[in-house]
Amino acid sequence: MNQPLIRYIGLISISTGVMIGPLDTSVNIAFPHIVADFDQPMKMTQWVVICYVLTYASLMLVFGKLGDLYGQRRIFFLGLMASIFALALISLADSFNALLFFRFLQGVGIGLVTSVAPAMMISLYPEEKRSHAVGLFTLFFALGGLLGPIIGGVLIDLFDWKAVFWFRIPIAFLSLILIVATPEQPIESKRANFDWIGAISLVFFLVACLLTINQLHNIGGKEAWLVLLYASIAIIFIYIFIRQERRTEDPILNLTMFRNINFVVINIASCLLYSATFSVILIIPFFLYKSANISTNEAGFILSIGFIGTSIAGLISGKLIGKFKSNHMSFSGILITGIGLCLIGSADPSVNLYWMIPAIFLQGIGTGLFQSSYLFTVTGLLPVSQRGVSGSIVMLTRTIGVVSGVSLLTLGFAWLNKINHETGLHSEAIFNKSFQQIFILAGGVLLLFLLATMTRPTIWFGKRFK
Repeated sequence: MNQPLIRYIGLISISTGVMIGPLDTSVNIAFPHIVADFDQPMKMTQWVVICYVLTYASLMLVFGKLGDLYGQRRIFFLGLMASIFALALISLADSFNALLFFRFLQGVGIGLVTSVAPAMMISLYPEEKRSHAVGLFTLFFALGGLLGPIIGGVLIDLFDWKAVFWFRIPIAFLSLILIVATPEQPIESKRANFDWIGAISLVFFLVACLLTINQLHNIGGKEAWLVLLYASIAIIFIYIFIRQERRTEDPILNLTMFRNINFVVINIASCLLYSATFSVILIIPFFLYKSANISTNEAGFILSIGFIGTSIAGLISGKLIGKFKSNHMSFSGILITGIGLCLIGSADPSVNLYWMIPAIFLQGIGTGLFQSSYLFTVTGLLPVSQRGVSGSIVMLTRTIGVVSGVSLLTLGFAWLNKINHETGLHSEAIFNKSFQQIFILAGGVLLLFLLATMTRPTIWFGKRFK
């Protein structure tokens, strides 16, 4: 089998496997149907998300390390098997508790897949074509997010909510079949005893950290103690983890990477960007249904504009990375995203609703440019032996940003509503005003972050990044 054909088969396998994760956006459409079917209150939908997100987010770094030690294709294969198994079980779930447990298993499966997928995609291409691989990864990830709600809405109308899970089984099977024909990349990392103490402490830290972020909205309320409890657990386990990683010969994370200021800044930027852009996904649909009085199809189209922008950026980013430095593109991506968010909030939505469309598209373009360049940057900063870990870091910062975005957005919106209420505006005007302000605030944070980091010009305009 010739090399181009092998590369093409590997590309299809990894791409279809990667899409299984972002296609979970189809589940958002199914939430009302799920809680109704199991006779659960609407607030229980958060556990459908938490059981899945906390699982894959907390395990990705560990799985990335296992990929570096024992082969990324092997981890990817196991992830597909686990995903197929979990998706089938969810489709057969006869109780809400069973559904939550199977969502946990699904989180394990997608954690295995996504932890090594970026590294596999990059390893598939020679160094001179690696930027092309990065662009493709961004494209397929964005397409999954774009198609998820559309496919989910159609399937629920034709069948029921369980269809948003079982429709991904054939996709996973296709990836599973094709990955067998894809050769395993040579293992660059030496075989060693796996650092179980480091792995377990890292998982507990990440779970506690994500739960702390998720509970931020309780600050000042009756359940504020939960924030303190989770934060305390996180501090304990990060202490154990750091102590262990300094002592072991083959750590899960080489802590010396955090001495690289570029590495630290680019990962903080990733968390901030995804935290800010998640406001688009979360707030805009709510606004469209509440204030704009438009149809579900129109709302879906407006929201999809951002994903279309991200997909286009994924298509062109491969060529752009070949011409420009990745840190330059990261800077441009954050700048464009920040401007796009500010533009969304600059117009009065009650007067000029469709002004949001080009602004959302611009935000999507910026996000796509950053995604591609960020992945290229992180994998370039770390050695080949840590490529699986580097890919996991990329996916983890994205997840932390999204989770923190939910809590920070809830807090910010409540704070703005309180301030605007004191101005004497009626309820709809208060909501519209807060809607505008939250986007300007989100975009402003990104732009201020760029301004603050420009005090060290080498971060964005130096030659340290490849």
